[in-house]
Amino acid sequence: MYKLESSDNMRLRNLKDKDLLLNNCDYLISKPHNYKSNWNELFGNSNPIHLEIGMGKGDFIYKMALQNPNINFIGIEKYSNVLARAIKKYNESLPNLKIINMDALNLDNVFSKEIDVIYLNFSDPWPKKRTANRRLTSSIFLKIYDEIFKQDKLIIMKTDNLGLFSSSIVSLSNYDYKFLEVNMDLHHSDIPNVCTEYEKKFSEMGIKINYLKAIKKGNN
Repeated sequence: MYKLESSDNMRLRNLKDKDLLLNNCDYLISKPHNYKSNWNELFGNSNPIHLEIGMGKGDFIYKMALQNPNINFIGIEKYSNVLARAIKKYNESLPNLKIINMDALNLDNVFSKEIDVIYLNFSDPWPKKRTANRRLTSSIFLKIYDEIFKQDKLIIMKTDNLGLFSSSIVSLSNYDYKFLEVNMDLHHSDIPNVCTEYEKKFSEMGIKINYLKAIKKGNN
């Protein structure tokens, strides 16, 4: 995988107005556990809820919410510095968008059988064997997702990292997911796509984007 910027540097580099941005953001939910089982009430409708885990600088989730007003979108990001950079770019209030500063390991403390789709965009590949359980498609996370999906479990994933992509296919298969689409060159396919900020840079460098859509039926 090509590194465009050190993720550690991005996480540690403070914005001078970070706290101001976070404290005055209409999108940011500061106590998300208060809305467990009640997210549709917060949005004020019964529309499907789509969740992006690791929203980064926020381009994808914002554009998806803008283009799909009949779907509710929630983006989570572990690092507040990264989240503040996303907030700084948002210039239009969208009623179908919420964001949360949290670790994905705590998702089942915030949601209960409410999520229709999960997006995993350019997640950290955790390439070493000893850190494989930290991958967002490891069995540890798939078990957590079982608790937050409403019924059918639909995961859509994009990555430039072939190691993560192949291990995710194995992990999802072992967890009884069925693949609706698998493509190793997304940008030369007819699959509808909204780019992330890094995806644009990868594509401009000629790096192929791997894509999968996988489903696990029912409540099991």
